[in-house]
Amino acid sequence: MRFILVDRIHELVAGKTIVAEKTLSPEEELFRDHFPGFAVVPGVLLIEMMAQAGGKCLDAESQPRGYAMLAQIRSASFRQWVRPGETARIFATIVVSQPDYATARCHIEVAERTVCSAELMFAFVPAEQFVIGYRDPVLQAYLEGQPATCEANASIGGGKLRCDYRDAEPRA
Repeated sequence: MRFILVDRIHELVAGKTIVAEKTLSPEEELFRDHFPGFAVVPGVLLIEMMAQAGGKCLDAESQPRGYAMLAQIRSASFRQWVRPGETARIFATIVVSQPDYATARCHIEVAERTVCSAELMFAFVPAEQFVIGYRDPVLQAYLEGQPATCEANASIGGGKLRCDYRDAEPRA
């Protein structure tokens, strides 16, 4: 199993909100053991889906603080099972975004019903600690395939461009 737990980004306002999705195939090896006779997506993977989506939302800002990494699960609640082959729609809203940490409220829906929610805290790992030239493949695919509305604003991001990417499907 690959540990990329976001297949596609549907909506993104950098540093504010994200809507993404993930579908785990019924053939994934983990379903043989979790649980035999009643396969479900482990709660820890649901948390990781929300963390990866929230991290992508923060990383889309291109801030010099580095890449967002899950630092704390402040709260989590699981309401219903997510079964193999179901599409999890992942929502994250950034609540606080500071130079050294950020928090997000997240939830996952399956068939328009909320199956879990969490409040997560992120720390930032300096970009120089990553492999040279690292780029998040899911985030890059979204950003490169979408029309962007960008405006220069000297008060935001130290005079850099601020871009919001909204309501468009990724290219095939």
